[in-house]
Amino acid sequence: MAHPIHFVGSLGMPDAETAFRTVAEKVGDLAKRYPDGEPGARSNWIRYQIDMLEAHPGIELVKRVEMQAGGEMFNRPYYRPVEGEDLPGFDFGALGYAAEAEKSYAVFEKLRSEGVVPAGTRFQVCLPTPAAVVQGFIDPETQAAVEPAYDKAMRAELANIASAIPNDDLSVQWDIASEVIAVEGGRELYYDDYFDGTVRRVCELSDLVPEPAELGIHLCYGDPGHKHVVEPPDLSVSVRFANALTAGISRGVQWMHMPVPRDRDDDAYYAPLADLAMTPETELILGLVHHTGGIDATLNRLAAARRHAAEFGIATECGFGRRKPETLPELFEIHVAAANS
Repeated sequence: MAHPIHFVGSLGMPDAETAFRTVAEKVGDLAKRYPDGEPGARSNWIRYQIDMLEAHPGIELVKRVEMQAGGEMFNRPYYRPVEGEDLPGFDFGALGYAAEAEKSYAVFEKLRSEGVVPAGTRFQVCLPTPAAVVQGFIDPETQAAVEPAYDKAMRAELANIASAIPNDDLSVQWDIASEVIAVEGGRELYYDDYFDGTVRRVCELSDLVPEPAELGIHLCYGDPGHKHVVEPPDLSVSVRFANALTAGISRGVQWMHMPVPRDRDDDAYYAPLADLAMTPETELILGLVHHTGGIDATLNRLAAARRHAAEFGIATECGFGRRKPETLPELFEIHVAAANS
């Protein structure tokens, strides 16, 4: 295998068992870790938190803003704790991620014991950064004040995940999208130091992932309608984040995922990899696998990447849970062909 396969999260399957069985059948041990595919309410990433916000007795809807996301109109809701609540000390309660991970791990463990999932494969849990949810669905006037409360809730989710799943079987991935987009000028955040503030926040969260659990980072530019929120001109921002995060996180980082747009098989896009300063334990993963253009276009991007990086894993640039189901078999085939090329 020339290039190990990585999945960044969503897989477009109806349930976790179908996801595990499909990945095992199509990819097998070409992937070191299997996510549960983020089925059901989690298929739209942070929108999963809307139900929690709606149901919370201490939270009220402030407004809805109609926006377009990849050709889809979406009425984005914004919430805040009801008047009189202590914002930094607000209790969000359970966010749902730990409960879902525990249920999916039971399925994963069963299938692995039956020989369906290859021995040695780890269970992967993907989590959004608190900033993504706060920026996405909290009233802009209260985002900065509410962030500590949501951050505390996410830390509790992480602790519960690490308690419920054997750490030598667990891989945790932070999904960093809103912050990367903001650094590229495509979004505003509620804190001023977009880059340094993001690095500090992610380092603090990452240091809470107990070893020997694995830790990975997924850098993302969004995928509404299979288009980036803002197009990266090259990998310079990703490399800058990779260097700062791996230097700032106290524990080991097992992988760093960077996106590659479908039309970028030119040397200029990959050239910033020359400045990558990660330690050898951190695997570079390039999200250069696309359904568009089939295997030939993916191999073109792969060839360009090889001119700038000696070793790397491959993935899609974002989750493919929102793809048309009929495209998934060919997408798996492209992964396997590229991995073995």
